[in-house]
Amino acid sequence: MKATGVVRRIDDLGRVVIPKEIRKTLRIKEGDPLEIFTDREGQVILKKYSPIGELSEFASGYAETLSKTTGHIACITDKDTVIAVSGGSKKEFLEQDISPELEKLMDDKEVYTSKDNSDMAMPITRNGNSERKHNAQVVYPIISNGDTIGTVILISKEANGKMNEVEKKVAQSAATFLGSQMEI
Repeated sequence: MKATGVVRRIDDLGRVVIPKEIRKTLRIKEGDPLEIFTDREGQVILKKYSPIGELSEFASGYAETLSKTTGHIACITDKDTVIAVSGGSKKEFLEQDISPELEKLMDDKEVYTSKDNSDMAMPITRNGNSERKHNAQVVYPIISNGDTIGTVILISKEANGKMNEVEKKVAQSAATFLGSQMEI
C-alpha cells in the first residue's frame, strides 16, 4: 500500500471525500461503485468494483469458447481492463487498461466493426503499440440494467482477415448472454 499524504475527516453522515487527483489517477468517476474491505489492523480499503470481474473465471471460459468457435482472438473487458483473453497473447491484452477509444465506445454504447480490413482496428489497451498487427475486429458492448459494464471483442488473427455478420452476431450473443448473467 502506498501513502498519499492526504488526510480527510469523516462528516456527520459518515462520508469521506476522495481527492480529485486520486480519482483521476484511478479513473474513478461519479457514480462508479466502490467495494469496501477491512483488515485485522483496522484498515479500510476501497476498491473499484467490477460487476463483470465477479465472472472473470466464467468470462475466461467464454472467451476460450468464442476463440475456438470463430478462430479469432477473443477478449472480454470490464469498464477498466481486459479480464479474459483467448487465442492471442495474454501478455499483450490480459489485465491491461483499456484504451480511451474503447472507453468512449462503451460510454456511447456503440458497436464497432472495422470495415473490410481497410481501416486500422480500434486500440484495445492503453499500452497498445502504434503499430497494430490486427486490423479486422468486432467490438460489442455488454449491457446490464441499461449500463455498459464491459465489451466482447473479436480480433482477426490474420493480417488480411475480415469480419462479417457471423462474427457480429456471435459477439452480440456473447455480450447479451454475459449482460443477462449480471442481472440474475
